[in-house]
Amino acid sequence: MKFTKNVLVCGMARSGISAAVLLNKKGCSVTLQDLKTADKLDKTEIENLEKQGITLFLGSNPDDIADKFDLMVLSPGIPTDLPFVLKARESGAEVIGETELAYRFCKAPVAAVTGTNGKTTTTSLVGEIFKNYNSSSFVVGNIGMPFCDYVDDITEDSLVAAEMSSFQLETIVKFRPHVSAVLNITPDHLNRHKTLANYIAAKERVFENQTDEDYTVLNYNDEATRGMAERTRAKVVFFALGKKTEGIYSDEKSIYINCMGMNEKVIDIDELNILGDHNTENAMAAIGCAVCMGVPMDIIRDTLRSFKAVEHRIEYVDTVNGVDYYNDSKGTNPDASIKAVLAMKKPICIIAGGYDKGSDFTEWVKLFAGRVKYAAVIGAVKQQLVDTMDKEGFLSYETADSFEQAFEMCAAHAQEGDCVLLSPACASWDMFESYEQRGEIFKQLVKKLG
Repeated sequence: MKFTKNVLVCGMARSGISAAVLLNKKGCSVTLQDLKTADKLDKTEIENLEKQGITLFLGSNPDDIADKFDLMVLSPGIPTDLPFVLKARESGAEVIGETELAYRFCKAPVAAVTGTNGKTTTTSLVGEIFKNYNSSSFVVGNIGMPFCDYVDDITEDSLVAAEMSSFQLETIVKFRPHVSAVLNITPDHLNRHKTLANYIAAKERVFENQTDEDYTVLNYNDEATRGMAERTRAKVVFFALGKKTEGIYSDEKSIYINCMGMNEKVIDIDELNILGDHNTENAMAAIGCAVCMGVPMDIIRDTLRSFKAVEHRIEYVDTVNGVDYYNDSKGTNPDASIKAVLAMKKPICIIAGGYDKGSDFTEWVKLFAGRVKYAAVIGAVKQQLVDTMDKEGFLSYETADSFEQAFEMCAAHAQEGDCVLLSPACASWDMFESYEQRGEIFKQLVKKLG
């Protein structure tokens, strides 16, 4: 594609740095902006960027310079309604995200996975299937691997699995995956999107540019995603848990396919190494993505049997003194943590709480009766969680002043035959840099305990 010379990249996280480096390689004049000052950023990273000829604008919003660029690339965490973004658009600049930028250089077909929960597991599974079929396949996107890092290595023969967040989808323009998948919709990120309708509209952008030559994989059991079938121009493939339908479906024992010219059992559920009904849904969605991309069923089956749980997603860590420890730090909203609680087969001591995203915890806490024996409550939503637990009659909890203290409380209350589960139902940003850091610290604490 043709780019103009003067580009502003906003946000110096992984995707922003990746976009800036790619644009610089393509001959653009690149300014990379971040609110953090130089002393709060990695010194080696700064030196490396400046050595490449990238200009850094640090420590403030780019309000005064936003109208001096032909193109603005926003990192996903930056809202699109900020004054400097509006100023750039008014000046005639195109505003896109890192995913859109990478797509414009991408030579291969893309399978894009979105939804509220299960994106990372499903994308990882799709990526493993692709790699077992074609070794030159890539996994990119919200999964922590900036798309721009890989575009120069992607060929026309490659396959790409991309995890897409609602934030990334807000800034697409031409992005057109050959296969899109929307796994489910529950309220999330309402502090950013304001309403559930806006959130759903952002998710639906994943199939905005698809045509009848493409495919959309949708969850039949989810009312919001089922309704999307009426709004996509792509061919629809449904997946359904516990309900026979034309598409991919399951009963209590097995997963079946009844579409794309096939009508057969795919795999028995107990052959999967990922726990819970939600992971059966993730597996069915991955099957749909792979089949629509033309991957043979024998490769899909073999990958399903060998695939292990993704790190930080109901990840088994260890058993210490007869207590199982599970890291579900990616449980960053109540619906995700509902799935984690339902997946556990033993009495649970749970670490709950974190950053406030405007969630309602009522339905999650209602599940605690008969499942959760003890909760250690932390974070910015501590009082809201306590109020919800009191209201629902769950009184076996204590508040903790630190994550380490919450871990110690759960470990002390857990007895042989129990499990300790980190599934906070909240983001991590009040106490950690990321959910990955939170999960790593949990695993380190388990290791010390052992």
